[in-house]
Amino acid sequence: MSTMIKAIRVHQYGGSEELKLEEILCPQPGAGEVLVRVHAAAVLPIEWKVRQGMFKQFRPLTFPYTPGSSLAGVIEAVGPGVTKLKVGDAVFGRSAIGGTYAEYTVAAEDYLAVKPDTLSFDEAATISGGALTAWSALFDSGELQPGQRVLIHGAAGGVGLFAVQLAKWRGAEVIGTCGTDNAAFVSSLGADHVVDYTKERFEDVAGQGSQGVDLVLDTVGGETQSRSFTVLKPGGRMISLVGQPSQEKAEEQGVKAIFSNKLPAAEALGQIAGLIDEGHLKAVVGAAFPLAEAAQAQDRSQTGHGRGRIVLHIAD
Repeated sequence: MSTMIKAIRVHQYGGSEELKLEEILCPQPGAGEVLVRVHAAAVLPIEWKVRQGMFKQFRPLTFPYTPGSSLAGVIEAVGPGVTKLKVGDAVFGRSAIGGTYAEYTVAAEDYLAVKPDTLSFDEAATISGGALTAWSALFDSGELQPGQRVLIHGAAGGVGLFAVQLAKWRGAEVIGTCGTDNAAFVSSLGADHVVDYTKERFEDVAGQGSQGVDLVLDTVGGETQSRSFTVLKPGGRMISLVGQPSQEKAEEQGVKAIFSNKLPAAEALGQIAGLIDEGHLKAVVGAAFPLAEAAQAQDRSQTGHGRGRIVLHIAD
């Protein structure tokens, strides 16, 4: 497809005003890749952080670039060596090379799965940056086992809401923190105990020492992360999605502290799709914006509050 498409482009570090709607040449799939007509793209916190230049010292960008990694859409063309997917398949997953804030993008076949019929494209776009991240943190890094107790911070957020559901599916006892407006929602996801952080301290619910939790999933950082060390049982695990936790505090408490920033193997996407089809997992879209309003979508994401994942709704 040698044609022009609409995409969001960033030409320099800065605020959301740097997100420009432009026309670019449609990308072409290489070996093992497919061209996807993007129906929806998730808006992840990492994307506004990258745009602002927070990681430029150790991961400098090449400008201009198109943001985005999580997507849902329909396969328009396939490259050489593609065997599992075909033109016309509705898929979801991620593009390892990025560029999902666009009408079309290229993705490796191995990082896509067939979209469950029970999910809309907007809902499916939230899976890679939400359910897949939660899966990796809980099961790969956190080694969560049935019968264990887990404290999930930010339980109503784009990752937290999937973490609650996945932990319950695994057979854990789940404590979730959130604001007042989201307490009933987090409870509806299956949390055994909901802590409204505006009214009570999570330490009073989670317990401490040998009476504490086996795992803390931290999506907040800062003081919340620091306080969370005290609720871990000896030998417990602190899994953070926002930065490397203090190894000094971990040693003091006799626990492990891990920054979980790697995605699980691609086959986890298929497992997650199966859980959705079986009714064990549901996706929640917090807000949807058109492609031209990517700046407003990232501004909304940057507030750090809300329910569900923000998405760009690009095509019907």
